[in-house]
Amino acid sequence: MTIKAYLYDKCGTCRKAKQWLNQHGVAVEEIPIVEAPPSKEELRRMWQASGLDLRKFFNTSGQHYRELGLKDKLPAMSEDEMLELLSSNGKLIKRPLVTDGRTVTVGFKEDEYEKAWGAR
Repeated sequence: MTIKAYLYDKCGTCRKAKQWLNQHGVAVEEIPIVEAPPSKEELRRMWQASGLDLRKFFNTSGQHYRELGLKDKLPAMSEDEMLELLSSNGKLIKRPLVTDGRTVTVGFKEDEYEKAWGAR
């Protein structure tokens, strides 16, 4: 299965993740997360496969997150509303977002990448 990496060119963390994947010979299909964010259903599948709290998919340090006051709004939002919001704005999604359909990593931590993508 193809490994998809949702990246943002201006993101230093995305560049680090891309470099790690390249150095470890992991071929990925790069998708620009701002121009082509995953759909609501793709996000739902990734979230369910990840086992993470859906709030972990939000880029909490991003300008859009702060502008929308999501810190205070997320606790009252339904999962469906959160997925709709994430799919509508790629800058709200924590990046990089990497998946092969079964495994999902959100953000970049070298030890998590080693576990998820290292033995390929």
